[in-house]
Amino acid sequence: MHTEKISRRAIIRRGAAAAGCTALVLVAGCTSGSTDSAGVSSAGKPTVRVALGVDASYAPFYLAVERGMFAKAGVNVVLVKTEGGPAASQAVTAGTAQIAANADSTALPLMVNDPGLRALGVFQSSDRYLKVVLRDGITSPKQIKTMASIGGLGLYATHEYLRHNGIDPKSVKILQSSPPEIPGMLEQGSIDGYILFEPWAARGAAAGGHIAGRIGDFGVKYAQWLLAEQRWLKDNEEVAGKILKVVAAADKLVTDDPAAAAKASKQQVKLPEEQTKKVLPEITFATRGINDADVAESKKIVDFLLGQKLIKKSPDLRTTLLKGWYEQHAK
Repeated sequence: MHTEKISRRAIIRRGAAAAGCTALVLVAGCTSGSTDSAGVSSAGKPTVRVALGVDASYAPFYLAVERGMFAKAGVNVVLVKTEGGPAASQAVTAGTAQIAANADSTALPLMVNDPGLRALGVFQSSDRYLKVVLRDGITSPKQIKTMASIGGLGLYATHEYLRHNGIDPKSVKILQSSPPEIPGMLEQGSIDGYILFEPWAARGAAAGGHIAGRIGDFGVKYAQWLLAEQRWLKDNEEVAGKILKVVAAADKLVTDDPAAAAKASKQQVKLPEEQTKKVLPEITFATRGINDADVAESKKIVDFLLGQKLIKKSPDLRTTLLKGWYEQHAK
């Protein structure tokens, strides 16, 4: 299984150079030395570590690895599992991965601190996959006093949800946490609700909560980007293009055969097969280039981040969002 697992703490500790395999929970082939370059596998193929979270939205990668699609394209891809949130892009910044998969609102603040991050294209999007989970007994958003949220997309969606319901976000206590911890917080009664993707939405519903809506209900939609660091990308555009081509083909397979994608997700990261099969239709799996609508939505997200003082300045969207790159290198 071509999968590694790495925590955000490990990413920070390892810095810009890849360390030994002892920091990894699940390993499929480690190499020593810097990962600023892709490296070469024993089979003579370039080795590329792709950092991503663990949920159904990454099914195209799981399926592509299970079916050997990357290998057939001439690239040895190792999936590096992270805890979600910004950890995937942070792995690219640290040099422990070459490509990351992150939502737009999660990646944008990271681009301020690392202006070398580049969004190459979109591989999936949705306004249905993230759901609002409220504690049983909370029948109206007006009753909410405390919510939990992950950073990036989760925080942005939480603020938009509250505003949509006429609630000043400043009047609600918003606790930052990680996806695995949040359903337990709901069960303990320490929060009234949260907004998360699967399987964490379903787990909250089973732990004393109920699904109260989806992010599209209040005008939020996310796009998942594939990102790379310019230092690596400038010498590896052909390799990156091959990876995006494979992801585009895998997107089509996931759409056409959710059962096969769910099976691959179980094999790769032990996601419950039936639950994964059920939620995959909530996501639009389609790879495309960055377009004007992405730039406009990114500007809206940046304005939110500036207003919350989560960033001090805007990333340069003209250089970080690579309009036309996908069409030139991966179409």
